Amino acid sequence: MAAIASRYARALVEVVLEQKIAPDTAREQVRSIVTAVHESAELRKVWESPAISAEQKRAVLDAIARQIGALKPIRNFIAVLIDHRRIAMLDDVVRQFEIELDEKLGYAEAEISSARELSSEEKTALQSQIERLTGKKVRPRYVANSALLGGVMVRVGSTIYDGSVRGQLEKMKQELITA
Repeated sequence: MAAIASRYARALVEVVLEQKIAPDTAREQVRSIVTAVHESAELRKVWESPAISAEQKRAVLDAIARQIGALKPIRNFIAVLIDHRRIAMLDDVVRQFEIELDEKLGYAEAEISSARELSSEEKTALQSQIERLTGKKVRPRYVANSALLGGVMVRVGSTIYDGSVRGQLEKMKQELITA
């Protein structure tokens, strides 16, 4: 399933870039449709039901697209998911779309965990440091983690940068054991 979601996501990224759609606009419009699906059990039933024709499903999509002001390529992409009976994969496709789009644009998502709320100066300095380490622009997401004694832990993709006090103590412990 992940391969299928990835294929659709890459196709949407290509459309967004080829049509020169502002990435933030595309991201916002796709998220709006996902929100509509999450908020309406009836909508999910209609779009996922094999008993309802594709034309009827697209009519519902058109109403939603008008309401949120969706661009035609975004509307058409959702229609393709409906027509190919992949609308149940919408969450996975959108999640993968955002990852693929960020990758194409040179962004990396960074989850930054700290024991306390960081000041704006600390956030700026930390973001700059992560950008230097990764060589990419960073979209930071800050998380408070009371399990940390101090410092921060940063996750960028599958890489973890451990600047926590606990991590530093573990590192010192390992150095003492091997010395």
